[in-house]
Amino acid sequence: MSPSRFERLAASLRSSDLSAVALNPGPALYHLSGLRFHLMERPVVLLIPAHGEPALVLPEFEMPKVDSFPFKVQAFPYGEDPSEWNGAFHRAVGSLGLDGQRIGVESRQMRLLEFHYVKSGAPQAEFPDASETLAALRLSKDESEISAMRRAVRIAEQALTDTIPSIRIGMTERELASELSMQLLKNGSEPDLPFAPIVAAGPNSANPHTSPSERKLQAGDLLVVDWGATHDGYISDLTRTFAIGNVDEECRKIHRIVQEANAAVCAAAKPGLPAAHVDRAAREGIERSGYGEFFNHRTGHGIGMEAHEEPYIRGDNPQILEAGMAFTVEPGIYLPRRNGVRIEDNVVITENGAEILSSMSRELQVIG
Repeated sequence: MSPSRFERLAASLRSSDLSAVALNPGPALYHLSGLRFHLMERPVVLLIPAHGEPALVLPEFEMPKVDSFPFKVQAFPYGEDPSEWNGAFHRAVGSLGLDGQRIGVESRQMRLLEFHYVKSGAPQAEFPDASETLAALRLSKDESEISAMRRAVRIAEQALTDTIPSIRIGMTERELASELSMQLLKNGSEPDLPFAPIVAAGPNSANPHTSPSERKLQAGDLLVVDWGATHDGYISDLTRTFAIGNVDEECRKIHRIVQEANAAVCAAAKPGLPAAHVDRAAREGIERSGYGEFFNHRTGHGIGMEAHEEPYIRGDNPQILEAGMAFTVEPGIYLPRRNGVRIEDNVVITENGAEILSSMSRELQVIG
């Protein structure tokens, strides 16, 4: 891991109104250090100041990791006795002189457990949300990150390819999700999947974020499979829609419309455009076909170390796309209590356009 990520964060802090940031185990800490810490009952916090050497509070048995940091850190270990933990945090915060300062935290990541320990060491400090500052560091992916995402896509595509022969009328959504999860691991995904696979058929496919149920696959169902893999900490997030046996003409129609919308977005994505423009490219064809009200979510979201991160591809987002930004393209049409379609690919903005990382067929494949 390059120390430049740490240097970039320190420089960003120096140009902001933050004296430091406090990170607990999660994507930002991994992105900066290349090291994994468990989010558990024993708190781990890395305090990164605008000036000076970071301080790391961690359990004693995790100390061997300190030598692997790509930048120097002061370690403040504690033992198994919880009565010692507060003292370690007081010493760490005190070493950086942070009491009374502004210590940024990630509002979606920092738990009350870690927050209370940091605050006990700096009772006069303010704790503003530093999510935007930290997200900016991960917004544009370098070639090593994109390479890991390409591999995560290949693993996911092969896993579904190996799962398709097992799909049959009468199997439940949960059975199919279990088989797909197993194939993801067999094909090389890290055990920490980006999310549990979504397998939804028939009426359930009209719910974009449903969970696999005991419903059995039936002839005439559209089957939506939303899945992903993890490689070197980076993820893929894909969706394909299948036909179980013969489906009616409207099912085929909405699949065709969504497939065309997906292609339109991939063609429109390029640097210099606002995210809202890309979202518009997905909606125009769907609305023109009379199904606009049934496309009820944003066109995509950023991906990288998390399944949902910036940039968000939605109609009110003016954020300008830049080379290295990676996100999903996932238009859909959902007919309540009937059937739904979603086709999702992963793209990375390049200097001149966009690279489509996923290549699995987007055609409506009939199974059974």
